[in-house]
Amino acid sequence: MHYTYLRDLFDLHRAKIILGILVLLMAAQEVKSQGIGYRRRHLEFYDDKPIHYGILFGVPFTRFNIKHNNDFVSKDSAFVIQSPTNAAFRMGFIVNAFLTDHFDIRTTPSVSLYDRNVKYSYPNGTDKIEKRESTWIEIPVLLKYKSLRRVNSRMYMIAGLTLGLETNVKRSRGGGQLDTKSSDVSLDYGIGYEQFFEFFKFAPELRFSHGLTNVFQPSKNSAGKGISKLTTHTVTLYLNFE
Repeated sequence: MHYTYLRDLFDLHRAKIILGILVLLMAAQEVKSQGIGYRRRHLEFYDDKPIHYGILFGVPFTRFNIKHNNDFVSKDSAFVIQSPTNAAFRMGFIVNAFLTDHFDIRTTPSVSLYDRNVKYSYPNGTDKIEKRESTWIEIPVLLKYKSLRRVNSRMYMIAGLTLGLETNVKRSRGGGQLDTKSSDVSLDYGIGYEQFFEFFKFAPELRFSHGLTNVFQPSKNSAGKGISKLTTHTVTLYLNFE
């Protein structure tokens, strides 16, 4: 039996690739902006408005972080308990309020369709998967730091807290089901790139989310015997339109 939690290296590698693409976009735009010639400045008075609205689409890659208890070593028949990373879908709205030339405050209320799993591996070579298919309403409060605008582009960083509320859940049928709580609070931070076009602003964004609360619901069934804590971990690629 192993007591060590195995990190999802593939998930981290994917996030590094997306972050690298955002940095390359910024570098390419910087080189282009230094070229000779006139470039039209789209939405020139965009920042003069106190509030902006928009829509977003997101692709989250999510899993549980699992902390084992002492029963995992002495009583649980599974020798590995892990949570594989699964892709999900998110859509919502953007409300962004201007504070200063460098700071905004924003919220992005959204609906997320999650499929988080816990996988139990046994010495005889068999696996058991507990599925958590659920719909969440998520309401973040975020502080946004933005760089100076260079013609039609700029970079930004974002950080804040998100409240998540589960609206429904589909559990796998069986005697020993894993149970989790229906609310969560997470710490969010990320980086994005804004590109101004003639009629709208497009901003791809990479955001990391770490659950701060234990969503594990203790029960007497065998599914939660070796678990003491479950927290959520999500990496999301956003496509924002304002």
